[in-house]
Amino acid sequence: MKKITFIGAGSINFTTAVLSDLTTYPAFDDSFICLMDINPYRLKQIVRCAERIKNERGSHITITSTTSREEALTGADAVICTVFNGDVDIWRHEIEIPMKYGVNINIGDTRSVSGIFRALRNIPLMLDICRDMERICPQAIMLNYTNPMSMLCKAMQSYTHVDVTGLCHSVQGTSRMLAEWAGVNYDDVTYTCAGINHLAFFLELKANGRDLYPLLREKILTSEFYNKEKVRNEIFKTFGYYVTESSGHNSEYTSWFRKRPDLILRYCSAEGANWNPGEYAYSLKLREDPNRFDNMLRDWMAKPISKERGQEYAANILNARIGDFTPFDFNANILNNGSIENLPQDACVEIPVTAVKEGYIRKFQGKLPSSVAPLVSLTASLENLVVEAWENKSKQTVYQAVSLDPLCSAVLSLQEIRDMCDELFAINQDYLGDFN
Repeated sequence: MKKITFIGAGSINFTTAVLSDLTTYPAFDDSFICLMDINPYRLKQIVRCAERIKNERGSHITITSTTSREEALTGADAVICTVFNGDVDIWRHEIEIPMKYGVNINIGDTRSVSGIFRALRNIPLMLDICRDMERICPQAIMLNYTNPMSMLCKAMQSYTHVDVTGLCHSVQGTSRMLAEWAGVNYDDVTYTCAGINHLAFFLELKANGRDLYPLLREKILTSEFYNKEKVRNEIFKTFGYYVTESSGHNSEYTSWFRKRPDLILRYCSAEGANWNPGEYAYSLKLREDPNRFDNMLRDWMAKPISKERGQEYAANILNARIGDFTPFDFNANILNNGSIENLPQDACVEIPVTAVKEGYIRKFQGKLPSSVAPLVSLTASLENLVVEAWENKSKQTVYQAVSLDPLCSAVLSLQEIRDMCDELFAINQDYLGDFN
């Protein structure tokens, strides 16, 4: 019998989605599911959700819960990690301080100055979890969903021996969106997507062997489709390949869309947009609602549980690795090691792999197109600098990474960047310790 542990289980939508998917696999029908969270109230409610899934699915899984990480990891065969080191107040400071200097942040969990400081906060926690796994369950595999994905996976894969990869929703979400725009059946779509997390590009996108890019280039000329993803469509128009993460996210990864108020109004407004056009502090504002968790819980309890397997990849990967060993294709976040020839070899990249019992078989070897490679390579290089900064506790290296960030460098002088970083170091003192 397998034990699958959720570390940071207090996410209504995510934990229930993965757990529901797990119950569709016969290989996990008698498994132990351990839900771990440091928030007792949230943990209690997630257990309620899990019991509902078990009962409605007629599953034989055993559900346990704990606030102890050691207990959760004991005997684990797989660990799914969705944690956050800090609280909403820290997140607020990491968005409001840059805004004081003119750096307008949309999400702040992956890149630019806010993502960099989130990485510096989260790397120690992720490494602590991995070192506990090395001690308690050294054969267990880890699937990480915590952001900033690339920098955290880079640290875990560089400094520990844990079998870990990172997962995101953006590749499958964007491929489904583009299939819908093109009016084709998603089951007929094939693609090759490579780069780094949230900044990967569809190098090929086909339906029944037909290239969908010519049709999509026509579609985005109409306001109906252009307004849905203004930022991503602008990137597509100029560079020729479609990027994976939402317009709001990508607006803060580049230098073109958030450096002036008129550009933010033009490209990051909600007119006709999908879920995240680029509003300032979008996710933070959602999480500042004290009733958000209870409202999500009420809504989830009121809706029927889908009988279909969802879009999350975690259950499929676990089935390939520790279930019935059916291979599964997906995009993984792993160290480059030559897979993308024109990106730093020690960077964490997002490439197609096949999950099998023994691990992950790489399915990409080549170069990114010359149009997008410079942007991706710059971002991958500065993310390497962030991990180096954490290892050496070096403020100077953090200054360098933030100075190379496209958005910050488009808005601020080098002295302003140092001043902004110093304020962020001060509010993160309890999490970062002493940087030199």
